[in-house]
Amino acid sequence: IKSRRYDVSITYDNYYRTPRIWLYGYNENGTPLTTEEVYQDVMQDYAKKTVTVDPHPHLSKLHASIHPCRHGSAMLKIIQALQESNQTITIEQYLFIFLKFIQSVVPTIEYDYTIEVQAGASEK
Repeated sequence: IKSRRYDVSITYDNYYRTPRIWLYGYNENGTPLTTEEVYQDVMQDYAKKTVTVDPHPHLSKLHASIHPCRHGSAMLKIIQALQESNQTITIEQYLFIFLKFIQSVVPTIEYDYTIEVQAGASEK
C-alpha cells in the first residue's frame, strides 16, 4: 500500500480570528505531491472550494490551505456543547478538537489519538 505524508502547520488567521491549517504533502518516495494529488486526499465537496492551494504566510512554498471562514462558528458550537455538559477544556484539548474537526475535510490524515475529551452530559 502506498502512503503519503503531510507536514501540517497551523497559523492564526487574524481576519477570521481562528487557527488556519496548512498542508504540504509528499509521496512514499519523499517527492512533493502535485496539487491534484493533494486534492485526491480531500473530500471532493471541499476540493478547490474550502481547500485551496495558496502561498503559506511564513514559508516559501505553496501549501494546501483549509479556508478558515467557517472554523470559528463550528468550533464555537462544539465548545458550547462541552460547556453545557459542565466541561472546561484546555488549550491543548481545543487544538485536538480542532484537528478532529479538520479531519472531516481531509479524512485520509490520521492523527495520534492519545488525548481524551468526553462530550455529553456530566455525571452528578
